[in-house]
Amino acid sequence: MSNLSIRGIDPDLAAMLKQQAQASGKSVNQLALDALKEHTGLHKKKLFTQEYHDLDFLFGQWSDSEFQKIQGKIDSEAQIDDELWK
Repeated sequence: MSNLSIRGIDPDLAAMLKQQAQASGKSVNQLALDALKEHTGLHKKKLFTQEYHDLDFLFGQWSDSEFQKIQGKIDSEAQIDDELWK
């Protein structure tokens, strides 16, 4: 990794960079790196970031007894059979 110094940043620009970095939860350095990568076309687009909501209707639909029954089955399948591993 290389280091690069940028000289001549006026107080208004410095304040704006600090404000934007804080608002985005980044350091000023990371904000500047992201901006440079975006401007130069080196920004890597994230793959597989699409969210699906086709099963959202199922969320919260199990009763407590249904959940306990399903969780019990999962727990029983997670048991290690010592005889099989000898």
